[in-house]
Amino acid sequence: MTIARRSTACSARTGLRWRDLPERFGSWITVYKRHRRWSADGTWQMLLTAIQTEQDGEGRVDWDISVDSTTVRAHQHAAGAPRTPPPASPSPAPGRKKRGRRRDKPGRSAAGHADGPAGRGGQAGECSGRSRGGFTTKIHLSADGHCRVLSLVLTPGQYGDSPQLRRVLGHIRIPRLGPGRPRTRPDSLAADKAYSSRVNGAYLRCRKIRHTIPEPRDHAPTGPPRLGRRTTHRLRRQRYKGRNVVERAINRLKNFRAVATRYDKRAYIFLGTVTMAALVI
Repeated sequence: MTIARRSTACSARTGLRWRDLPERFGSWITVYKRHRRWSADGTWQMLLTAIQTEQDGEGRVDWDISVDSTTVRAHQHAAGAPRTPPPASPSPAPGRKKRGRRRDKPGRSAAGHADGPAGRGGQAGECSGRSRGGFTTKIHLSADGHCRVLSLVLTPGQYGDSPQLRRVLGHIRIPRLGPGRPRTRPDSLAADKAYSSRVNGAYLRCRKIRHTIPEPRDHAPTGPPRLGRRTTHRLRRQRYKGRNVVERAINRLKNFRAVATRYDKRAYIFLGTVTMAALVI
């Protein structure tokens, strides 16, 4: 298992092809299949959660977290994954005109294979999209005060940041060493203007999470009525300066060439690669 982790980390850090893996790591096809299997069954995530649990038990996790996203350019080898046709719709009754939305074209559906992880199939299902950077994938993540990743979410490159805040926070789940429920709520959250919305503000207040999210000047105030947004910014200016930890966490992740450029066709394999990089960090 140690050799498998080292060989996978070597491939992720250098970005080399699996076929070019040094012979001292053994058969490249064995290493690739093991990495694919561990990405599918959640082994990489389980290992990352175990490390986070140990660190949290020692008090080494800073729960003043920050949230952001980064766009990853997909290599041409990341295209061409087998497409999944949409499920067959029941035929309308004779004499009745079919109404409602038309089904997605074959290969455009996000429905997954029955024998694979959820979300497989189609361009959206594989988290591949078209943005200004071309063929891209976006990584949404949260990081603690020590620039370490707490949660990861993949979307196509053209997806916005604000709608993914709830998913990113929902993936934070660190079990406790002793009795008690896993910790899912941070002490505070900092994010940039892309996450400023009424929906996110209501969600964070509902979960009682203190947050520092600046608002664009051309937007109407959405903060509490007793305390305006500008006053809140003055009080939490120092907290917002600490948001750079998530930017530094992204820089550390992108030191792995297989994370900075996506080579994996399947989204769950690429997510496993990013999770493994976070585990090494």
